[in-house]
Amino acid sequence: MRTTLIYDGDCGICTRLAGFARRRLRPRAEVRAWQELDLAAYGVTAAQCAEALQLVTAEGRVYAAEDATARLLLVSRPLWRPAGLVLLLPGVHALAGVAYRWVARNRFRLPGGSDACAVPPAERTRLPG
Repeated sequence: MRTTLIYDGDCGICTRLAGFARRRLRPRAEVRAWQELDLAAYGVTAAQCAEALQLVTAEGRVYAAEDATARLLLVSRPLWRPAGLVLLLPGVHALAGVAYRWVARNRFRLPGGSDACAVPPAERTRLPG
């Protein structure tokens, strides 16, 4: 299995940012919506994926939310890797966590948010297919 970034394909913001990751970051990872994957093969659940971004390494290690963001930057083009290291610094990491959770809770209010973003994650855990 390849390192895979797993995002919420029902969320307009998440989908837009996944496109940005593919085009600009060009990570050494697949970028896939959780709704199109066999999540058990990645060791994550629909609830986890509806709640936060997931990055699963080729070795099966799972990172979520701001940790997934930092790890994504670390496997992206060299220009982006220092930003990943900065996000892992203790003070910055804590602030990134607060910012990530705020955006996740309010994504339906932000430009690009979709109707699905307003539904609580626990209620959006439909299975693929």
